[in-house]
Amino acid sequence: MDRPNETSPVSGFILLGLSAHPKLEKTFFVLILSMYLVILLGNGVLILVTILDTHLHTPMYFFLGNLSFLDICYTTSSVPLVLDGFLTPRKTISFSGCAVQMFLSLAMGATECVLLGMMAFDRYVAICNPLRYPVVMSKAAYVPMAISSWVAGSITATVQTSLAMRLPFCGDNVINHFTCEILAILKLACADISINVISMGVANVIFLGVPVLFIFVSYIFILTTILRIPSAEGRRKAFSTCSAHLTVVIVFYGTILFMYGKPKSKDPLGADKQDLADKLISLFYGVLTPMLNPIIYSLRNKDVKVAVRNLVTKKHVKQ
Repeated sequence: MDRPNETSPVSGFILLGLSAHPKLEKTFFVLILSMYLVILLGNGVLILVTILDTHLHTPMYFFLGNLSFLDICYTTSSVPLVLDGFLTPRKTISFSGCAVQMFLSLAMGATECVLLGMMAFDRYVAICNPLRYPVVMSKAAYVPMAISSWVAGSITATVQTSLAMRLPFCGDNVINHFTCEILAILKLACADISINVISMGVANVIFLGVPVLFIFVSYIFILTTILRIPSAEGRRKAFSTCSAHLTVVIVFYGTILFMYGKPKSKDPLGADKQDLADKLISLFYGVLTPMLNPIIYSLRNKDVKVAVRNLVTKKHVKQ
């Protein structure tokens, strides 16, 4: 007789998703699909205007184009899988497919953290050292900065994914999530996961803690410099150049703190509701920030609004 904890090779996983709540699946399918289309449209337009409009060929908008492309990649790595799960009674994913999806999700998330820090540095130099801005943020500087953020995100994703997927898994291959979320995968492991926990802790410090601290310090200097500007109009113009980025940072890290900082329910009877809430919060976090980013930059940035208006006007003229 096999032992209960005996491991067996796993060729794939079953994604539980909302299978326990079938009445919600169609509603959330329409909702998530609508949000995904907004993400593709909004971020696609931002990428287009930062490429086509020569007035936006600056470091800030180069980073913004990278952020928009990243948001499209991040959501595309998971949302189609989620939507398919809403329509499929028993959603399965292969072992290799799960590894690829996990890698892409982790890589995009880590890259965004670093990229937001790079954008904060750009705003710091522009406001606190405007005369040196063309030298410090030259093309020879900001292109490697963007590339390094992608490389750093890919490296940490490779480490976390390889450590997770090399673990032996128990007979139960059901992932209680919409996607191959790393914490849900680790719950299925039949071996000691202390190395995974330590590596994730180190990665969180590097890719969450350090960028947050860097952004916080940058904006202390930025706000101090802005408050020293004698005219109210000058202060308004200076703050308007970084207000969109600051709003994106607050939304991005605010939702992370809400997800992981909220107290857990101690009531065993409410465990299922808590579990459902956690999954839905994680799902909406994955689509909410990428959907809001182009909206925030379109509403709070005059240059982007003008570029989008010009793009639309040119299309109408051609038609």
